[in-house]
Amino acid sequence: MMSGEWVRIWRRFAAMLVKEFKQLGRDRVLLAFILYAFTLDVFLAASGVSLSLSSAVTWVQDFDHSAASRELVGRFQAPYFKVARDFDADRDGQAALDSGTAMILLSLPQGFGRDLAQGRGAELAMQVDTTNSVLGFLAVSHGEQIAARFGIESELARRGASARDEAALPGVDNAMRVWFNPNQNDSWFMGISEMLNIATVFSVLLPAAALVREKERGTVEQLMVSPLSPFGILFPKVVAMTCVIVAGIAVTLFLVLIPLFSIPVKGSLLLFFAASMLYVFTTAGLGLFAATVSQNLAQAGMLSILILSPMLFLSGAWTPAEAMPDWLRWLMYASPLHYYLDIAFGILLKGQGAADLALPLTEMGGIGVLVLALGLSLFRRQFA
Repeated sequence: MMSGEWVRIWRRFAAMLVKEFKQLGRDRVLLAFILYAFTLDVFLAASGVSLSLSSAVTWVQDFDHSAASRELVGRFQAPYFKVARDFDADRDGQAALDSGTAMILLSLPQGFGRDLAQGRGAELAMQVDTTNSVLGFLAVSHGEQIAARFGIESELARRGASARDEAALPGVDNAMRVWFNPNQNDSWFMGISEMLNIATVFSVLLPAAALVREKERGTVEQLMVSPLSPFGILFPKVVAMTCVIVAGIAVTLFLVLIPLFSIPVKGSLLLFFAASMLYVFTTAGLGLFAATVSQNLAQAGMLSILILSPMLFLSGAWTPAEAMPDWLRWLMYASPLHYYLDIAFGILLKGQGAADLALPLTEMGGIGVLVLALGLSLFRRQFA
């Protein structure tokens, strides 16, 4: 191809790129929504959503009123539990569970302390509202640990053993090491996950909206009779929206996550933004596919939701692959967000490099090539 032809291709591309930026700049409502999503929405997700048990409201029914029962109740302390009040009637406790006033009902029967002192098994009841299964599971786990530890210490005390004697007993030394998020800060996981989810949503919606807008206004037919090829029409839209989304990711990182939540960046930012650009190209093909088979913006929006929902839920952010059925796990590997999550967390929190992430980068890029080729092929057929 002659150099003059390259110049003409470049000029057409630059003109189309400028056109896309101008069209996006005129849509102030969309720009405001993009700014909100990459700032306030991520901030709210990182600061307001927690996967840890905190201040679980606990009601106590103590029929024994012994030193042992009071000591056990006293171990249900902050930050996990919050003992709010005592109750006597079972119906009051059940009403509190039903209404959500209490999450945990702790009942100690009469004779609890006496049975412990005599070496007999002492029983207690712990009723937990597991409407939120994650928090309910954590409440049960912490409650079991507290009760088990209290039982061991009570039996040792009954036998006259001291803390030094307990330390001398044989046991398993469980040395735990917490990596990559040593303080187990939920805001790190929630903030990064929400940033990636927002990038996914706009990677599909923005190219779809840009193409459908051309179809609604009738300008796509004018473009098709111009010297531009179908690739020359679609590629500038993808590039323009990629620039906007990557800029939004940069705003989230440097104005929200790093300064407000102290999220570390242990890897290369250049690699992270390069992977983000590759991911936007990958998912933009899905938006072009939605726009190609849609006649108006409402149809494109509904189809985009149909595409986004399985992508988000099969990404592995909320449910790990090991917890999924085998058939669903295979579908998860078709979600580009699954690979982008591994890449983003690997770079930002683990400090992994390109060599460590070669496999997910290759797999994500392969999906992107297939999806973009499919979208371009459908666009050509529609206006052939």
